[in-house]
Amino acid sequence: MNTQISISLAQRQSPTVRESGSIPYPDPESVEELLPFTVSVVGDQGQLSKAVQIRHAAYARHVPVFAESLRAPESTDCEDGVVVLLAESKLDGSPLGTMRIQTNEFSPLSVEQSVDLPRWLRERPLAEATRLGVTDGHMGRVVKTVLFKAFYQYCLHTGIEWMVIAGRSPIDRQYERLLFDDVYPGMGYVPLRHANNMPHRIMSFELASARARWTQARHPLLGFMCHTEHPDISVTSGRPSVPRQFALPQFAAAVSDWRLNLVADLSERREADGRTQGGSQTARRVILRGGESG
Repeated sequence: MNTQISISLAQRQSPTVRESGSIPYPDPESVEELLPFTVSVVGDQGQLSKAVQIRHAAYARHVPVFAESLRAPESTDCEDGVVVLLAESKLDGSPLGTMRIQTNEFSPLSVEQSVDLPRWLRERPLAEATRLGVTDGHMGRVVKTVLFKAFYQYCLHTGIEWMVIAGRSPIDRQYERLLFDDVYPGMGYVPLRHANNMPHRIMSFELASARARWTQARHPLLGFMCHTEHPDISVTSGRPSVPRQFALPQFAAAVSDWRLNLVADLSERREADGRTQGGSQTARRVILRGGESG
């Protein structure tokens, strides 16, 4: 049975921006630092294609078989409460990194398909980072750090209280160094349905105490995270700021065309996968479900 995937970056609902969660005023002692790339929220098909390109390339270096399922956009990319971040080179516009952020405002987090989060955590405003992928080499390490700051700022902007990640080894050690804690100490690595059943470590990070904990630990990224302004990071939504019913007709038409093209592309890919793999349910799940954190 053909099930049409109806998704749209423009029509989805972004997480509510809560006044209490807005990004704080700049630190009076902060400095400004310009980057050789920008980080922004994906807002059109061109940017989403770039994010998918770098996502697939990054996963192909480490998990090539799983990466084959990441050649096309996923429905999760355009669900309500989800944004995709994209790092683009200022020099030539090439994609350097990407991360997907999902909040629990509209639906449970992807990780909750496999693990029941404790009540004290799941009833709070949460955001999960998945589909982290960056270019190879030194630049990739810089981009990864900046994407984490963008994730942190996005959570502040939308009033998120806890950041949640599921990291496979050895990526989980990087989050441990950022002072993330295990949601279930001693549980170890858990196979995740949305990550092709690869084992991941479930970790969380409280936003309210972040600066105090980084300060107490004399964390080497404290200055970068809290005392440096990066105008090249923009974490506001790529959607129009005016209500949809007041959007310009020509913009609405362009959005409609983009949506139809993306739906058609996803449908064609799903049908092709069904023909090559005998129409198996497994092939459909690869397209319809989310992906790996890390």
